[in-house]
Amino acid sequence: MARYLGALILVLGLLGCAWLATRKYGVPGLIQAKATRRLSISETLMVGPRHKLLLIKRDGVEHLVLMGPQGASVVENGIVPPATEPIRVQAQEAGAVA
Repeated sequence: MARYLGALILVLGLLGCAWLATRKYGVPGLIQAKATRRLSISETLMVGPRHKLLLIKRDGVEHLVLMGPQGASVVENGIVPPATEPIRVQAQEAGAVA
């Protein structure tokens, strides 16, 4: 019984890997690869009970939009996002002992 269960788990795992590969790379003629997204919401902030600020990123440029019950308005556009640096953790801060 354990042998059949192991074989079932192996087959299901292989099917899952094949499904993920087809989603990522696509199958020529059947399924297209997932397109890269050009639009994303970087951050949101509630500024009131019914108003929200959104930082929307499109093609590497950010736009600040205020949304409320009356609609949306652009507060600032053409914001170039700051360059991100990797976070460096000191050995003492991380609690590691040399």
